[in-house]
Amino acid sequence: MPNLQEKRAALIAELEPFADHHERFQYVIDRAKSAPNLPADLKLDVFLIEGCTSNLWLIPTVKNGHCHFQCDADSLITKGIASLVCEFYEGASVAEVAQTDADFLAEVGITQHLSPNRRNGLSNLVSK
Repeated sequence: MPNLQEKRAALIAELEPFADHHERFQYVIDRAKSAPNLPADLKLDVFLIEGCTSNLWLIPTVKNGHCHFQCDADSLITKGIASLVCEFYEGASVAEVAQTDADFLAEVGITQHLSPNRRNGLSNLVSK
């Protein structure tokens, strides 16, 4: 399993080729469309991320010392960004997750083009 630095490099390589933020966001939306949906019975208030413009659910679990994440959102942009973050941290140790920021999103120009509310929601997602 790749470490977080390898995953970071892979995600940057995946997102960098897009010429501008419109193309990147279209890619994020396309990823969201193909991402799995949470079953309705898991969309509980306890899993809602506060401060987000749309409803965003994050279900974190730890098995054998490794973190696993499921997410879903009402908005395709929110869901796509959340799925990138979940993919980044998937399988990492609790310590790695706590010590590593999802700064690759800023590096490829995603966070700079989010509304303040969406940036707040992303920050709350990463801090969970």
